[in-house]
Amino acid sequence: MKQDTQGSAGTDGPRPGVVGQVRVPAQPGAADRDRVRSRDDVPDPSGTARGEHTHGERPFDGPRALVRRSSVRGQVLDALRTALVAGELRPGEVYSAPVLGERFGVSATPVREAMQQLALEGAVEVVPNRGFRVVERGARELAELAEVRALIEVPVLLRLARTVTPERWARLRPAAEATVRAASSGCPATYAESDRAFHRELLALAGNDQLVRVAGDLHRRAQWPPAGVPATRGRADLIADAHQHTALLDALIAGDQDVVRTLVTEHFAPTS
Repeated sequence: MKQDTQGSAGTDGPRPGVVGQVRVPAQPGAADRDRVRSRDDVPDPSGTARGEHTHGERPFDGPRALVRRSSVRGQVLDALRTALVAGELRPGEVYSAPVLGERFGVSATPVREAMQQLALEGAVEVVPNRGFRVVERGARELAELAEVRALIEVPVLLRLARTVTPERWARLRPAAEATVRAASSGCPATYAESDRAFHRELLALAGNDQLVRVAGDLHRRAQWPPAGVPATRGRADLIADAHQHTALLDALIAGDQDVVRTLVTEHFAPTS
């Protein structure tokens, strides 16, 4: 993919919150919420990773969405990753766990845990006693990510082009076509997920789980928008990127290694 550059519970009943089109289940009633809030309000001795609310912080203005899977923390993490890709969590902005929790309709705890995971991934950084700042990334970091991805994926795909049968490549046709449909939706988060899924299926043919894991992490980081540019890519750019997948698959099925080399090199090139 070419590189481009997101508690409290409900009142006494269900109060779903929304970010990026993911559903978060209804939270406990008022009495349970008060107990959760009391636990969340215990001071953190380290003072570094609580994600507390800052007086005067403006409300998070991203769109709402509802979550269905059982793990609230996992659902919130998925929703925040979607918000990052969609540009709803803006580079340089500080977000507190209580404010995001209010938006999701959950306590601050699962939001804080999800944000700490994003901090490990390099998407956000801890701001003591305030929350988490979305990391500002520039053109140099995007170029470095593109170079590392190319160093990993290009030789693997060229080796696979010599060894994998056309019939096996043809089985990836649905995944390639799925990226075109996702791109046609114009939603960057929807496309990002299908894009990662296609690349994951390609690299899985190497039979190296560590390769797939490392490449997937790099791919996710490459999809976070940089600071100082439009937050999302246009529909036409997404469609052009997706059609590179089908062209690459055609070249792999045909066994044309020169075309494969050209396509994968262009595919990882950062946009200007």
